[in-house]
Amino acid sequence: MENLWLAVGGRVMQKEITILAIESSCDETAAAVVRNGREVLSNVIYSQIDLHTLYGGVVPEIASRKHIEKVNQVIEEALRQSGRKLEEMEAIAVTYGPGLVGALLVGVSVAKAISFATKIPLVGVHHIEGHISANYIENKELEPPFICLVVSGGHTHLVKVADYGKYEILGRTRDDAAGEAFDKVARAIGLGYPGGPKIDKVSREGNPEAIHFPRAKVDENLYDFSFSGLKSAVLNYINSAEMKGETISVPDVAASFQQAVVDVLVEHSMEAVRRNGLKKFAIAGGVASNSALREAMRTACVQNGIEFYHPSPILCTDNAAMIGAAGYYDYCNGIRSDYYLNAVPNLKLGER
Repeated sequence: MENLWLAVGGRVMQKEITILAIESSCDETAAAVVRNGREVLSNVIYSQIDLHTLYGGVVPEIASRKHIEKVNQVIEEALRQSGRKLEEMEAIAVTYGPGLVGALLVGVSVAKAISFATKIPLVGVHHIEGHISANYIENKELEPPFICLVVSGGHTHLVKVADYGKYEILGRTRDDAAGEAFDKVARAIGLGYPGGPKIDKVSREGNPEAIHFPRAKVDENLYDFSFSGLKSAVLNYINSAEMKGETISVPDVAASFQQAVVDVLVEHSMEAVRRNGLKKFAIAGGVASNSALREAMRTACVQNGIEFYHPSPILCTDNAAMIGAAGYYDYCNGIRSDYYLNAVPNLKLGER
């Protein structure tokens, strides 16, 4: 642990740091207790997926109301499972952006109230930083620098993690995030919401080479992504088949679409690792649990002599353990938030 602390700030840690973390950026209400950034004592998640499935996607107003109903219960359960009391916490870490503004406000408000009542320091955490930090929980040996692909419903970022809390965005999506494209294509072929897991499952029965869909490149930045053209190509294929009275193979369409996304993500990621002279690569975010993406990344990393890191699927989805991990390094770097902390739905990585 001493070496880890030295990597953070060049000082020797005097005691263990236990953090209560809260996450409410979208449709999961989550709380966790994390010790020293890498040991999860509890990780409680209340998911709203079944509720939002009725509407084909997340309804922000409903998500906010459910967060209000569940947040205190989730926090109490996280403390109970950890065997720790609230007064034993060194800090309260909370996601304050990016995300749905109403959902974020619930977590931020509760965290500020707890901090105010207990005088425990408050640390606002960036959601994407949380996803990146999920890799530290199960990969104790992982330390910066490394390249991380953050790929989820709202974000597709290629990030150079220079140090704890120090990030350089190398590339990002110009339009749809990869997870957003999964949801839209899943809806178009009748699979419903959430699209990512459903396409992953049905693709195992399909031929990923049955249909050639485009792999977009952005001329101005070889690390940037664009998935709107791919989504449109899938929709055009479906519409054309319907006009001709042809039956489409849902597994083949899903597998071919998924392969097009995976190919682009792998190509850009490996290019970023090579050009930055690094030998460590990680993935994070909800789409990082996709089985085809994991296998393709693992194969590419082996071929290029790169160490490959990834969280378990439960730590790829929105959760508070990752916020506790990120919050720990922010806390060690001296970051504290005051009671003016607010929800920032479009918060950029590296901003405060």
